[in-house]
Amino acid sequence: MADNVQHPKISHAKSDTQKDLFILRELVSKDFKIKYRRSVLGVAWSVLNPLLMMIVMAVVFSTIFAQGRNGSVTPELYPLYLIIGNVTFSLMSESTSTALTSIIDASSLLKKVKVHRFVFPVQKVLFALVNYAFSLIAVALVMLWFRIVPTWHLIWLPVGLLLLMVFCAGLGLLLSALTVFFRDVRHLWSVVITAWTYFTPIFWTDDYIKVMQPHILQLLMYANPMYNYLNFMRQILLWQTNPEPITVALCAGWALVALVLGYAVFHKTEHKFILYI
Repeated sequence: MADNVQHPKISHAKSDTQKDLFILRELVSKDFKIKYRRSVLGVAWSVLNPLLMMIVMAVVFSTIFAQGRNGSVTPELYPLYLIIGNVTFSLMSESTSTALTSIIDASSLLKKVKVHRFVFPVQKVLFALVNYAFSLIAVALVMLWFRIVPTWHLIWLPVGLLLLMVFCAGLGLLLSALTVFFRDVRHLWSVVITAWTYFTPIFWTDDYIKVMQPHILQLLMYANPMYNYLNFMRQILLWQTNPEPITVALCAGWALVALVLGYAVFHKTEHKFILYI
Protein backbone atom coordinates (compact mmCIF):
# COMPACT_ATOMS: atom_id res chain seq x y z
CA MET A 1 0.00 0.00 0.00
CA ALA A 2 2.89 2.29 0.83
CA ASP A 3 4.31 1.64 -2.61
CA ASN A 4 1.29 3.33 -4.19
CA VAL A 5 1.87 6.57 -2.26
CA GLN A 6 3.58 9.11 -4.49
CA HIS A 7 6.14 11.41 -2.92
CA PRO A 8 4.87 15.04 -2.78
CA LYS A 9 8.07 16.41 -4.35
CA ILE A 10 7.83 13.98 -7.28
CA SER A 11 4.17 14.87 -7.78
CA HIS A 12 5.00 18.58 -7.65
CA ALA A 13 7.84 18.15 -10.17
CA LYS A 14 5.53 16.30 -12.57
CA SER A 15 2.94 19.05 -12.17
CA ASP A 16 5.52 21.74 -12.96
CA THR A 17 6.76 19.82 -16.00
CA GLN A 18 3.23 19.38 -17.32
CA LYS A 19 2.55 23.07 -16.79
CA ASP A 20 5.76 24.06 -18.61
CA LEU A 21 4.93 21.77 -21.54
CA PHE A 22 1.40 23.17 -21.72
CA ILE A 23 2.70 26.75 -21.74
CA LEU A 24 5.30 25.86 -24.37
CA ARG A 25 2.63 24.36 -26.61
CA GLU A 26 0.28 27.31 -26.15
CA LEU A 27 3.00 29.89 -26.82
CA VAL A 28 4.17 28.15 -29.99
CA SER A 29 0.57 27.94 -31.16
CA LYS A 30 0.02 31.63 -30.39
CA ASP A 31 3.15 32.70 -32.30
CA PHE A 32 2.12 30.53 -35.24
CA LYS A 33 -1.33 32.15 -35.41
CA ILE A 34 0.07 35.66 -35.03
CA LYS A 35 2.71 35.19 -37.71
CA TYR A 36 0.31 33.90 -40.37
CA ARG A 37 -2.76 35.93 -39.38
CA ARG A 38 -4.17 37.99 -42.28
CA SER A 39 -1.54 36.53 -44.60
CA VAL A 40 -2.82 35.57 -48.04
CA LEU A 41 -0.09 33.00 -48.59
CA GLY A 42 -0.01 31.88 -44.97
CA VAL A 43 2.19 28.86 -44.31
CA ALA A 44 3.04 28.68 -48.02
CA TRP A 45 5.23 31.75 -47.53
CA SER A 46 7.58 29.69 -45.34
CA VAL A 47 8.14 27.49 -48.41
CA LEU A 48 8.21 30.26 -51.02
CA ASN A 49 10.52 32.58 -49.11
CA PRO A 50 13.60 30.28 -49.09
CA LEU A 51 12.86 29.29 -52.70
CA LEU A 52 12.74 32.89 -53.89
CA MET A 53 15.85 33.77 -51.89
CA MET A 54 17.64 30.78 -53.39
CA ILE A 55 16.72 31.83 -56.94
CA VAL A 56 17.91 35.42 -56.42
CA MET A 57 21.14 34.43 -54.70
CA ALA A 58 21.83 31.60 -57.14
CA VAL A 59 21.51 33.97 -60.10
CA VAL A 60 23.68 36.62 -58.45
CA PHE A 61 26.45 34.40 -57.13
CA SER A 62 26.56 31.85 -59.94
CA THR A 63 26.62 34.45 -62.74
CA ILE A 64 27.79 37.86 -61.58
CA PHE A 65 30.31 36.53 -59.05
CA ALA A 66 30.80 33.19 -60.78
CA GLN A 67 30.31 31.32 -57.51
CA GLY A 68 29.71 27.60 -57.94
CA ARG A 69 31.33 27.32 -61.38
CA ASN A 70 34.48 25.77 -60.04
CA GLY A 71 35.58 23.74 -57.07
CA SER A 72 33.68 21.06 -55.22
CA VAL A 73 30.23 22.52 -55.94
CA THR A 74 29.13 22.29 -59.56
CA PRO A 75 26.63 24.78 -61.07
CA GLU A 76 23.96 22.06 -61.01
CA LEU A 77 24.40 21.49 -57.27
CA TYR A 78 24.91 25.12 -56.28
CA PRO A 79 21.18 26.00 -55.78
CA LEU A 80 20.77 23.07 -53.40
CA TYR A 81 24.05 23.95 -51.67
CA LEU A 82 22.73 27.48 -51.28
CA ILE A 83 19.25 26.72 -49.96
CA ILE A 84 20.49 24.17 -47.41
CA GLY A 85 22.94 26.71 -46.03
CA ASN A 86 20.39 29.52 -46.10
CA VAL A 87 17.55 27.74 -44.27
CA THR A 88 19.92 26.24 -41.68
CA PHE A 89 21.54 29.57 -40.87
CA SER A 90 18.11 31.25 -40.83
CA LEU A 91 17.00 28.75 -38.19
CA MET A 92 19.77 29.90 -35.87
CA SER A 93 19.29 33.58 -36.74
CA GLU A 94 15.51 33.56 -36.22
CA SER A 95 15.55 31.51 -33.03
CA THR A 96 18.24 33.55 -31.27
CA SER A 97 16.94 36.94 -32.45
CA THR A 98 13.44 36.20 -31.14
CA ALA A 99 14.64 34.46 -27.96
CA LEU A 100 16.71 37.55 -27.22
CA THR A 101 13.64 39.64 -26.25
CA SER A 102 11.49 36.74 -25.02
CA ILE A 103 11.77 37.60 -21.32
CA ILE A 104 11.06 41.30 -21.87
CA ASP A 105 8.11 40.53 -24.15
CA ALA A 106 6.66 38.17 -21.53
CA SER A 107 7.02 40.68 -18.69
CA SER A 108 3.28 41.06 -18.11
CA LEU A 109 2.82 37.28 -17.89
CA LEU A 110 5.82 36.79 -15.62
CA LYS A 111 4.38 39.31 -13.15
CA LYS A 112 1.09 37.41 -12.93
CA VAL A 113 1.87 33.71 -13.36
CA LYS A 114 4.49 31.59 -11.63
CA VAL A 115 6.29 29.73 -14.39
CA HIS A 116 9.83 28.64 -15.14
CA ARG A 117 11.36 31.55 -17.01
CA PHE A 118 13.47 29.39 -19.33
CA VAL A 119 10.23 28.37 -21.07
CA PHE A 120 10.08 31.65 -22.99
CA PRO A 121 13.45 31.59 -24.83
CA VAL A 122 13.10 27.84 -25.43
CA GLN A 123 9.65 28.42 -26.93
CA LYS A 124 11.12 30.82 -29.49
CA VAL A 125 13.63 28.17 -30.53
CA LEU A 126 10.86 25.59 -30.94
CA PHE A 127 8.78 27.98 -33.03
CA ALA A 128 11.79 28.62 -35.30
CA LEU A 129 12.04 24.84 -35.68
CA VAL A 130 8.41 24.74 -36.86
CA ASN A 131 9.22 27.31 -39.54
CA TYR A 132 12.31 25.33 -40.48
CA ALA A 133 10.14 22.25 -41.02
CA PHE A 134 8.18 24.17 -43.67
CA SER A 135 11.46 25.36 -45.21
CA LEU A 136 12.49 21.73 -45.64
CA ILE A 137 9.62 21.42 -48.12
CA ALA A 138 11.43 24.00 -50.25
CA VAL A 139 14.64 21.96 -49.96
CA ALA A 140 12.73 18.84 -51.05
CA LEU A 141 11.31 20.71 -54.07
CA VAL A 142 14.81 21.78 -55.14
CA MET A 143 16.05 18.20 -54.78
CA LEU A 144 13.10 17.03 -56.86
CA TRP A 145 13.76 19.67 -59.54
CA PHE A 146 17.39 18.59 -59.89
CA ARG A 147 16.46 14.91 -59.64
CA ILE A 148 18.44 14.31 -56.48
CA VAL A 149 16.96 11.32 -54.68
CA PRO A 150 17.22 11.38 -50.87
CA THR A 151 19.13 8.47 -49.36
CA TRP A 152 19.06 6.67 -46.03
CA HIS A 153 21.53 9.25 -44.72
CA LEU A 154 18.48 11.36 -43.87
CA ILE A 155 18.28 9.42 -40.62
CA TRP A 156 21.00 11.80 -39.43
CA LEU A 157 18.67 14.79 -39.85
CA PRO A 158 17.05 14.53 -36.36
CA VAL A 159 20.53 14.28 -34.83
CA GLY A 160 21.73 17.40 -36.62
CA LEU A 161 18.58 19.32 -35.73
CA LEU A 162 18.76 18.26 -32.09
CA LEU A 163 22.36 19.48 -31.79
CA LEU A 164 21.51 22.74 -33.54
CA MET A 165 18.43 23.25 -31.33
CA VAL A 166 20.51 22.73 -28.17
CA PHE A 167 23.06 25.23 -29.50
CA CYS A 168 20.32 27.79 -30.27
CA ALA A 169 18.61 27.21 -26.92
CA GLY A 170 21.88 27.86 -25.12
CA LEU A 171 22.44 31.08 -27.07
CA GLY A 172 18.81 32.05 -26.54
CA LEU A 173 19.09 31.62 -22.75
CA LEU A 174 22.30 33.65 -22.67
CA LEU A 175 21.01 36.48 -24.89
CA SER A 176 17.60 36.71 -23.21
CA ALA A 177 19.26 37.07 -19.80
CA LEU A 178 21.73 39.69 -21.01
CA THR A 179 19.02 41.69 -22.77
CA VAL A 180 17.06 42.09 -19.54
CA PHE A 181 19.95 44.04 -18.05
CA PHE A 182 21.49 45.52 -21.20
CA ARG A 183 18.93 46.55 -23.83
CA ASP A 184 21.70 47.37 -26.32
CA VAL A 185 22.28 43.65 -26.78
CA ARG A 186 19.38 43.73 -29.29
CA HIS A 187 21.26 46.11 -31.57
CA LEU A 188 24.63 44.43 -31.07
CA TRP A 189 23.23 41.00 -31.91
CA SER A 190 21.88 42.21 -35.26
CA VAL A 191 25.41 43.35 -36.13
CA VAL A 192 26.83 40.00 -34.97
CA ILE A 193 24.32 38.10 -37.11
CA THR A 194 25.22 40.19 -40.18
CA ALA A 195 28.93 39.59 -39.68
CA TRP A 196 28.32 35.91 -38.92
CA THR A 197 26.37 35.56 -42.17
CA TYR A 198 29.33 36.66 -44.28
CA PHE A 199 31.77 34.69 -42.13
CA THR A 200 29.86 31.47 -42.84
CA PRO A 201 29.92 29.64 -46.22
CA ILE A 202 26.25 30.11 -47.05
CA PHE A 203 26.56 31.51 -50.57
CA TRP A 204 30.29 31.02 -51.00
CA THR A 205 31.88 27.57 -51.02
CA ASP A 206 34.29 26.33 -48.39
CA ASP A 207 36.98 25.83 -51.06
CA TYR A 208 38.07 29.36 -50.22
CA ILE A 209 38.94 28.35 -46.66
CA LYS A 210 41.84 26.21 -47.88
CA VAL A 211 43.55 29.19 -49.51
CA MET A 212 42.94 31.72 -46.73
CA GLN A 213 45.95 33.52 -45.37
CA PRO A 214 47.09 33.71 -42.63
CA HIS A 215 46.32 30.17 -41.44
CA ILE A 216 44.68 31.51 -38.29
CA LEU A 217 41.74 32.50 -40.49
CA GLN A 218 41.37 28.90 -41.59
CA LEU A 219 41.29 27.74 -37.97
CA LEU A 220 38.67 30.37 -37.13
CA MET A 221 36.53 29.30 -40.07
CA TYR A 222 36.66 25.60 -39.17
CA ALA A 223 35.84 26.49 -35.55
CA ASN A 224 32.85 28.59 -36.62
CA PRO A 225 29.85 26.76 -35.06
CA MET A 226 27.55 27.48 -38.00
CA TYR A 227 30.13 26.24 -40.50
CA ASN A 228 29.94 22.87 -38.76
CA TYR A 229 26.14 22.77 -38.59
CA LEU A 230 25.85 23.75 -42.28
CA ASN A 231 28.47 21.17 -43.14
CA PHE A 232 26.51 18.52 -41.21
CA MET A 233 23.31 19.28 -43.15
CA ARG A 234 25.04 19.44 -46.52
CA GLN A 235 26.82 16.15 -45.98
CA ILE A 236 23.55 14.27 -45.44
CA LEU A 237 21.31 16.20 -47.89
CA LEU A 238 23.65 17.32 -50.66
CA TRP A 239 26.62 14.94 -50.63
CA GLN A 240 24.48 12.09 -49.25
CA THR A 241 27.11 10.68 -46.95
CA ASN A 242 27.43 10.12 -43.24
CA PRO A 243 28.57 13.28 -41.44
CA GLU A 244 32.28 13.18 -40.68
CA PRO A 245 33.09 12.25 -37.06
CA ILE A 246 34.93 15.56 -36.55
CA THR A 247 31.84 17.43 -37.77
CA VAL A 248 29.56 15.56 -35.36
CA ALA A 249 32.03 16.09 -32.51
CA LEU A 250 32.29 19.83 -33.15
CA CYS A 251 28.52 20.22 -33.45
CA ALA A 252 28.02 18.36 -30.17
CA GLY A 253 30.81 20.33 -28.53
CA TRP A 254 29.39 23.70 -29.52
CA ALA A 255 25.90 22.62 -28.44
CA LEU A 256 27.20 21.59 -25.00
CA VAL A 257 29.26 24.77 -24.54
CA ALA A 258 26.34 27.01 -25.54
CA LEU A 259 23.86 25.18 -23.29
CA VAL A 260 26.13 25.13 -20.23
CA LEU A 261 27.11 28.79 -20.62
CA GLY A 262 23.59 29.95 -21.44
CA TYR A 263 21.95 28.05 -18.61
CA ALA A 264 24.60 29.14 -16.09
CA VAL A 265 24.12 32.84 -16.87
CA PHE A 266 20.33 32.52 -17.07
CA HIS A 267 20.02 30.57 -13.81
CA LYS A 268 22.33 32.95 -11.95
CA THR A 269 20.47 36.10 -13.00
CA GLU A 270 16.83 35.07 -13.42
CA HIS A 271 15.86 35.97 -9.85
CA LYS A 272 16.62 39.61 -10.73
CA PHE A 273 14.55 39.70 -13.92
CA ILE A 274 11.43 40.99 -12.19
CA LEU A 275 13.34 44.10 -11.07
CA TYR A 276 14.34 45.06 -14.61
CA ILE A 277 11.40 44.08 -16.81
